[in-house]
Amino acid sequence: MYAIVKTGGKQYKVAKGDVIDVEKLDAQPGDKVSLDVLMLNDGEKTVVDPAELQDKKVTCEVVDQHKGEKVLVFKLHKRKRYHRTRGHRQNLTKLQVVELPE
Repeated sequence: MYAIVKTGGKQYKVAKGDVIDVEKLDAQPGDKVSLDVLMLNDGEKTVVDPAELQDKKVTCEVVDQHKGEKVLVFKLHKRKRYHRTRGHRQNLTKLQVVELPE
């Protein structure tokens, strides 16, 4: 059984017990968070109807708040002697899936 959930403008495929990194959520470690369900599959049937999934939520527990890997951003204007290197580390929240809807 798995579900497709949406958070932070992205979609994630999750099953019970999975640990995922999502964009930072305003929650402390140990808090419960519910995510919107876009698709639900129980092995036999797949539900994608928004009206049916409107009241269904996936429950997750916040494990940690951390920063992701550094991503280098390099800008270059060729033949103009312009180049710039910047680094970026995204703030992330680590979630563990506790419960999927039936």
